[in-house]
Amino acid sequence: MKTFVLGGGCFWCLDAVYNMTRGVTEVVSGYTGGAVKDPSYEAVCSGTTGHAEVVAVTFDETVVPEEVILGMFFASHDPTTLNRQGYDVGTQYRSSMFYIDDEQKQTFVSAIERAQADWHDPIVTEVVRLPEFYPAEEYHQNFYAKHPQVGYCQVIINPKLAKARKYYAEWLIA
Repeated sequence: MKTFVLGGGCFWCLDAVYNMTRGVTEVVSGYTGGAVKDPSYEAVCSGTTGHAEVVAVTFDETVVPEEVILGMFFASHDPTTLNRQGYDVGTQYRSSMFYIDDEQKQTFVSAIERAQADWHDPIVTEVVRLPEFYPAEEYHQNFYAKHPQVGYCQVIINPKLAKARKYYAEWLIA
């Protein structure tokens, strides 16, 4: 098993995509990259903690290659916008990849280089060493599956899922 910690705006979006991906064994929404210990959602949303909303995606690479996990990451958000994803604005929504060792750092850097071909503007995704990861509150975990009719899910997440299906249908659970 391998785990990537990725930030692509609101963690509900990446959570939805990865929870529908074959070979993904766990997705934990959480916070990392800031200075505040054990932050709350409200504190992170204030933009004062330095944390980003992220998901820790654990997957079996004998089922789904890491290139697919990372390709889905770049297809599921706009990595060219600094500190924003659509209507979500602030450093907590930054595009980010948090590595645990030099090998994972190089994997992330190579993924950015590959993904750049798909974007007109430069990718601004930060690649930084993973500090402490704090799981988000329980109500954030697997949010889309629990609340698919919520407006945010309908307007923001459904188009991201459609894009994932367009490019990665063979890896998604029906």
